[in-house]
Amino acid sequence: MSLQVELEQHRNVLVVRLRGELDHHTADIVRFKMEDAILRGRAEHVVLSLKDLQFMDSSGLGVILGRYKLIKSRGGKMVVCDVHSNVKRLFELSGLFKIMSFYETERSALAGLEVVS
Repeated sequence: MSLQVELEQHRNVLVVRLRGELDHHTADIVRFKMEDAILRGRAEHVVLSLKDLQFMDSSGLGVILGRYKLIKSRGGKMVVCDVHSNVKRLFELSGLFKIMSFYETERSALAGLEVVS
């Protein structure tokens, strides 16, 4: 299975929706697309929607952590929402939920960042 990356801007928040598998084969695609959107756009914060992400390995964790550090260094926040059960366990084991907020839905994530449109 491949990976699809959908990017959408909501005011000053970049919403990133991942569908498929985030692994060592697809990690560079996510890294490039997110960095490009963050650095070229007006994204102060990132919502990472993982409802349709079926699988993620340590390469995926590295990409997410790297983009988290990038957005944090720019004074922003990165939150995660709609995490598929297969991926949620990896987030819990890795400790990423200790540094990133988790929301059940994309709408609640946007509300948590005070950007409901």
